[in-house]
Amino acid sequence: MEFDATFWVAVSFIIFFGALVYFKIPQTVNKLLTKMIMDIKNEIDESEKLRTESKQLLDNAQSKLNSVSVETKKILDQAKSESDKLVIDMNDKFHKSAEIKKNLAQNKITQIKEAAIKEIKDTSIKIAVNSVKKIITTSVDKSKLNNLFEKNLEEAKSELKKINS
Repeated sequence: MEFDATFWVAVSFIIFFGALVYFKIPQTVNKLLTKMIMDIKNEIDESEKLRTESKQLLDNAQSKLNSVSVETKKILDQAKSESDKLVIDMNDKFHKSAEIKKNLAQNKITQIKEAAIKEIKDTSIKIAVNSVKKIITTSVDKSKLNNLFEKNLEEAKSELKKINS
């Protein structure tokens, strides 16, 4: 009897499975699979614990973040109100300072104006006195001129004293 290739494949298949059973490979594979299942189950349980802990940490962090957010808002509101007060105070100080400088400038202008008027009057008087002097010296004799000059000089002095007072 001649055996074809399928027969030999079937025989080798049976021998292969027999060798597997003889060497207890299915039990070893079963133990390995059971161990892997237990390891996976332990990892799943541990990951569940870690997930629970991380959820608690996330909740704690979220509550801290919310409280920090509220505190930050309070601080920002307080800083805004303080800066508004500071701006108002600085604005008031600026206006007061500007008013003081304006008054000082006006006083200085008034003083300069008064000094200029006084100088103009003094110069006018000098010019008038000199003009009168020239006119008198050219048109009047010396004795009358001296008397007139003395008289006019005294009047000019008295007028200057009145003006300066």
